[in-house]
Amino acid sequence: MGASTGQGYEIARKSREIVRELISEDISSLGPAEASIVERIVHSTADPEYARITEFSQGFVDEALRSLRSSGGILTDIEMVRAGISHPSRCYIREPAVRELAEKRDITRAAASMEYAASQGFRGIVVIGNAPTALMKVIELTLEGLMDARAVIGVPVGFVGAAESKEALRGTDIPHMITRGPKGGTPVAVAAANALIALSKDKEV
Repeated sequence: MGASTGQGYEIARKSREIVRELISEDISSLGPAEASIVERIVHSTADPEYARITEFSQGFVDEALRSLRSSGGILTDIEMVRAGISHPSRCYIREPAVRELAEKRDITRAAASMEYAASQGFRGIVVIGNAPTALMKVIELTLEGLMDARAVIGVPVGFVGAAESKEALRGTDIPHMITRGPKGGTPVAVAAANALIALSKDKEV
């Protein structure tokens, strides 16, 4: 839960109790692992609506945990998401080669970073918290067999392309988690990723 002292742990425990009471009906149809991920998202954002707009594809949790337990990597769209994840992760958005690719192709650096990751043989979980263009590129690369995305956390935030990119992911067979509509962002992406990491280690989410 992120707490490191007795007082901090007690605050976190009480907060999670409140969260469970607020969203218990909304997550009643979810399995224990999925419910714990949603609880962590709501706890991290203080926004119970995420219990109603978060969706998981069948097998997402199992595939994500299988990837983590078999040394699969974690790839993020921006550095802020990478910095919040409690597991070695990669973000290529600042790579000179990515900047050059973006300029050459006239695409966003976030999208170019996904192409670059694929060219470097990335295999594992992709975590998109901000850039819809990155999510669309992951979908494209994965469906074309050019990226080995084992599972995708697709929660970009915003009013331009975010909802559409998530709906596009929702329509694929790629194991995924999304938040419907424009809501999402770094806190949601990080909370979901860290919840999966905790589950992979059989720790409390």
